[in-house]
Amino acid sequence: MLHTSPFAVAFLGAIAAFAAAAPARAAIVEEVPYVTTPGNVTAAMLDLAGVKAGDHVIDLGSGDGRIVIAAARRGATGLGVDNDPGLVAESIANARRAGVADRARFLEQDLFTTDLSPATVVTMYLLPEVNLRLRPAILGLRPGTRVVSHDWDMGDWKPDRSVTVAVPEKKLGLEKSSRVFLWIVPARVEGLWCGRAGNRRATLRLGQAFQAVRGELREGGSAPESVTGRLDGATLAMAGGGQLAFAGANARATGRLAAYDWRRADGEACPAP
Repeated sequence: MLHTSPFAVAFLGAIAAFAAAAPARAAIVEEVPYVTTPGNVTAAMLDLAGVKAGDHVIDLGSGDGRIVIAAARRGATGLGVDNDPGLVAESIANARRAGVADRARFLEQDLFTTDLSPATVVTMYLLPEVNLRLRPAILGLRPGTRVVSHDWDMGDWKPDRSVTVAVPEKKLGLEKSSRVFLWIVPARVEGLWCGRAGNRRATLRLGQAFQAVRGELREGGSAPESVTGRLDGATLAMAGGGQLAFAGANARATGRLAAYDWRRADGEACPAP
């Protein structure tokens, strides 16, 4: 995959600042150079996301199409998005040569206006500020959608997993390695949840910071109890055991909370018994 080189962008930023002071020099740089994602990093990105048949991969900034093509070779379908028409044409030709043109599409369009909702996996090798601009749209995707980024993170949304890949031929930076980060889009579970088991009642008020969840549980007239847990998509693993699997306004529990039927409150209080 060919992408904007972070080093080159920083270098161009310095050139642009210099050009602002000396406009006659502004024409020094007109093209943004690209670097190629090594094959072992491409494989690591798909491995970390667990890409397989049945997945639909959307690659933002798809360059020569290698990630989408590699995903298609695993039986997935994919869409590559790039704003360079030459690279889009090259990607289409590469997919045809690889025999996966029926499963790999490429479009020339703005990645910020791309509809990500069909994706089960989103891949990207962009820049930190671009990742952060994309983050709200990514967090709005279906819970469980996997997101993989090469080298750049998402600020205070910490990855669920990451790996380091040796890249002896890497020309940018001092380290001869690349980091690959994986996030799993968490369900939005903050708020008040009401549990009912016959005449028994419970409440669970949850706060959420991405996949980290903290809250307060009350069962009947008992004292409030602090609870914590971590979301993997739509499933909350509770510290101390048990899970809550969320599906819209309903949740199904295992462990100690399994006796209750759980539903998100319509307002600030649970219905009276």
